[in-house]
Amino acid sequence: MPSMDNESSNVSQAEEIKVQANEAFKAHKYGQAIDLYTQAIELNSQNAVYWANRAFAHTKLEEYGSAMQDATKAIEGYYRRGAAYLAMGKFKEALKDFQQVKKICPNDPDATKKLKECEKAVMKLKFEEAISVPESERRFVADSIDYHSIEVEPQYSGAKIEGDVVTLDFVKKMMDDFKNQKCLHKRYAFQIVLQMRKMLRSQPSLVDINVPDGSHFTVCGDVHGQFYDLINIFELNGLPSEENPYLFNGDFVDRGSFSVEVILTLFALKCMCPSAIYLARGNHESRSMNKIYGFEGEVRSKLSEKFVELFAEVFCCLPLAHVINQKVFVVHGGLFSVDGVKLSDIKAIDRFCEPPEEGLMCELLWSDPQPFPGRGPSKRGVGLSFGADVTRKFLQDNNLDLIVRSHEVKDEGYEIEHDGKLITIFSAPNYCDQMGNKGAYIRFEAPDLKPNIVTFSAVPHPDVKPMAYANNFLRMWMVAVNSSLCPFNPTSLYLLIANQKPLKRLLRYLGLSFEMALSTIIFGCGFDLNEIRMVNGALARGSFDGIGAWRAR
Repeated sequence: MPSMDNESSNVSQAEEIKVQANEAFKAHKYGQAIDLYTQAIELNSQNAVYWANRAFAHTKLEEYGSAMQDATKAIEGYYRRGAAYLAMGKFKEALKDFQQVKKICPNDPDATKKLKECEKAVMKLKFEEAISVPESERRFVADSIDYHSIEVEPQYSGAKIEGDVVTLDFVKKMMDDFKNQKCLHKRYAFQIVLQMRKMLRSQPSLVDINVPDGSHFTVCGDVHGQFYDLINIFELNGLPSEENPYLFNGDFVDRGSFSVEVILTLFALKCMCPSAIYLARGNHESRSMNKIYGFEGEVRSKLSEKFVELFAEVFCCLPLAHVINQKVFVVHGGLFSVDGVKLSDIKAIDRFCEPPEEGLMCELLWSDPQPFPGRGPSKRGVGLSFGADVTRKFLQDNNLDLIVRSHEVKDEGYEIEHDGKLITIFSAPNYCDQMGNKGAYIRFEAPDLKPNIVTFSAVPHPDVKPMAYANNFLRMWMVAVNSSLCPFNPTSLYLLIANQKPLKRLLRYLGLSFEMALSTIIFGCGFDLNEIRMVNGALARGSFDGIGAWRAR
């Protein structure tokens, strides 16, 4: 049985580690913060602050599965877990949690608002299920579009496709227009997307790529709507062509607010020269993600409602994986819950659908590597985590040398794991304008296919914030998270809490309750209510001179 002295020492040490973790969080080093919060939990698992803080850090890294596990243990478990379910598009599960929050806090306006949003989302899902038709009877919106009949107004001065051929001159003009925040005419947008759909439907679920000796091939990771960083990649490494081919490994859209520009550029390049660029499906090329993280809203704003359905149809046609020279396996997410999966099994997947919640297709899009052997639960709540032994077995079974995947932000834009047999590549620098990470891409030189990794930094873009077109409910939640945990210093947090009238006005504007926000601040920064009352008294007396000095007394 541990002694009281040891227990007291553990509590004290845990608090010191929590302070380090909060500093890492403020510096946007969320992975480091998670490791430190974990150390604090191991020393004192009874402190709800550590669980709640780690849940916030997991949410920042989109690890909603881990966020859900931690949130359940925290005092605000139902509330945070409901938010994690919501971010994953699991509205029915989120509804159950917010119903529990409502039972606990029946008069809380924030809980009421979130509950109503979930109820609306669930009702919409039920309605869509009720009016859905069997796949065999389904009519595609693509079949109803005749872009030839769409008139181009005389005053339109943007890029134009002459006839049915997408040329390099057109692509360059279109990219220049996009850089200047000009729109492509809907006629040409329809033409590009429809041509892309026709091309993709004829491809297998796993595409073999041949790189001749003496040639090179570039693999890029997530771009996530960061159009100006995509242009920077082309400026650094050249435009795609037969002599300079690329593979973009999924997650072209969402998050960044220039997703329409990104997807039309990539599609136009593919139409211009199919062997110049290859495109793989990511987990964000799906209806559920696009509804939440901005692409649907952006498409409605910049194009039209019909394009929303059209893009959804085309995303279902994207291949799931690629193999370069029979040696390098490239996939967005990762590997599988069972051994023995062969490339022929991947090729045989019927991919022309929305991603399921389990099975090979789901795991290809969602899984992540882990630093220890075997398989574990997914930190995202979808797919799984897999170790170096799983990677090694898959490579041996399929006579491959290397796995390249994306799907995760990395500080340097890449990470080499699993004894050098797995590389994560991520090509969206300063992700969401706040992560501070570099972007990267890989150049393979044939015949040896030795990976040469090039890193780059973010470039400026017009003043349109990430998630500008996102689901209003999620955007409100992200504002609350970003404004309540660590970006404020402790003194300013105390002042906000003490001066409640302006804070309450701000919270009303955000649709949040004072009580819920106060709880978030307390749990996020380790304050207790008694300490807040004491500081309020000190403020009233004019004797408060900062949190450090106050706690030292």
